[in-house]
Amino acid sequence: MKYLGILITAVLLLTSCKKVNLFSGKKKGPRKNVAKILKSKDPAYKLRMAEQFFVKKLYNKAQIIYEDILPFYRTEKEFEDVYYKYAYCAYYQKDYQVAENIFKTFLEIFPASKRAEEIDFMRAYCYYKMSPKAELDQTNTHKTIGMMQTFINTHPNSPRNKEAWEIIEKCRAKLEEKDYKSAKLYYDMGHFRAAGVAFSYLLNEFPESHRADEYKFMVIKSYFQFAELSVEEKKAERYEQVIQECNDFYDRFPGSKLKNEVDQYLNLCKDNLKKYNYEQTKTSV
Repeated sequence: MKYLGILITAVLLLTSCKKVNLFSGKKKGPRKNVAKILKSKDPAYKLRMAEQFFVKKLYNKAQIIYEDILPFYRTEKEFEDVYYKYAYCAYYQKDYQVAENIFKTFLEIFPASKRAEEIDFMRAYCYYKMSPKAELDQTNTHKTIGMMQTFINTHPNSPRNKEAWEIIEKCRAKLEEKDYKSAKLYYDMGHFRAAGVAFSYLLNEFPESHRADEYKFMVIKSYFQFAELSVEEKKAERYEQVIQECNDFYDRFPGSKLKNEVDQYLNLCKDNLKKYNYEQTKTSV
């Protein structure tokens, strides 16, 4: 019970930093109603009012009342239901960081609950809701993938697994888009070696992508431009690298629509190597 009290206190501290002050200002009406409810010494009355607010989707008000009565109901049979709705109050207000924390604590307090599978999924789903657009930091996207995968492994027969897999695919698509934009930026800025490395990494991370042949083609283009800009003594080995990348392209994507363009780069490299070797022979004589 001591540990339970510490968990609840930690969550209450977190949520109290987030909630709106309903008692500031001089306005009367709904705000004053919540203040009156909180002054009551009857926890059963407070719970009824919180339930009414929850049903009416007035989640901010319900959350504050639930938070107030949590210590009283900690040893009562209603505690699980109160805590369950308390968590969803944060979620429905799109306060996903707080909601995830409360869902996590729910699982620690009620590990054997019939709602445990649902709450386990909702923890991961909160991270999904916090996942930003592709250009931004993707820490929450990586967390979503990891937690959804863990959910699937932990609940192999869950009807939520289909949605979990769909979310994982959406997250992977976002990570792919972010990596593509980074690689393309290297290319557009003329950092061709870095672009070649970045597109190679992108292909290795997402080999089943419908754009995989495009990524490989960009590796070829990047290393060709890198070879073109290299000092003379480095050109030969770098054209050879491009030729190797072209041959690898043919092996991996024999039916690609980009084959003709790859042929052009292959022929350019072979012609440049012939010229380079001829010049080297001519110089040595």
